[in-house]
Amino acid sequence: MRDTRRTRIVLAVLLLTAFTFITLDARGGEGSLLDRVRESASSVFGPIERAAAAVVNPVSDFIDGITSINSTSDTIDALEAENDELRRQLLTAPLDQARLDELDRLLRVSSLGDYEIVPARVIAVSAENGYARTVTVDAGNRDGVKRDQTVLNGDGLVGRVIAAGPGTATILLLTDPEFGVGSRLAASSETGFLQGNGRDQLGLELYNPQAVVEEGNVVLTLGSPNGRPFVPGVPIGEVTNVIATPGGLSRLAEVEPFAQLTSLDLVGVVIEPPRRNPRDALVPPTTGASPSPSTSPSP
Repeated sequence: MRDTRRTRIVLAVLLLTAFTFITLDARGGEGSLLDRVRESASSVFGPIERAAAAVVNPVSDFIDGITSINSTSDTIDALEAENDELRRQLLTAPLDQARLDELDRLLRVSSLGDYEIVPARVIAVSAENGYARTVTVDAGNRDGVKRDQTVLNGDGLVGRVIAAGPGTATILLLTDPEFGVGSRLAASSETGFLQGNGRDQLGLELYNPQAVVEEGNVVLTLGSPNGRPFVPGVPIGEVTNVIATPGGLSRLAEVEPFAQLTSLDLVGVVIEPPRRNPRDALVPPTTGASPSPSTSPSP
């Protein structure tokens, strides 16, 4: 708009009129002329405003709802994730408890035998002819694990380390035909050699053909020089069958291992042998630990 003399006059008149109305309204109070004008305008335009609001408010609410969809979706996703985590915890709780129990038994064996161990989880299994022969664990050189170390769990002997890398190691299980360990009967001085045969039962050969042995006797590791590959005193299993060997130069028996090799999870690798031979400290209390003196070898 151009700044002309006429424009300035019109603007001055409008300002004067506005000040006049403001002054009259302030002096007139509630019953002023302008107050009655406002009431009349309200009665005329009020219904129009309400009708407009009835149309506009739902549209506004709809627009607000659209803008909040992303926020609501995020909340739903968060709740679903939380529910999934709670469901996972409920499903894995028994497994976690089982692992805690395994760790307790493993630490008990370590304490009673005075073995320094590295706990490890089984992460892979290699089977042959339907039988597990080796397993891989998630501990290696970085953890102090080396070749030819004893491996056990809370039940007894598992095997020995045959290879170790930086973060993993391979364990030869005691059921493998290539596995052998010097053994002795608990509570006696009878020694022998225990051999894997690819099956659940192990073969035990006692060097003394007159050795007294019977079912239920516990077999322990005899131990190796400097504790490698085997530390002494680790429970291996119990005798389940004594094999008659008339005129033989040794006594033979079958031994069932204490460790459940088909369901291994947590094991311990012995990285330091005990200062003293634990002897029979680890013999399970519910088994027949000592040979019966009344048992004699077959003629």
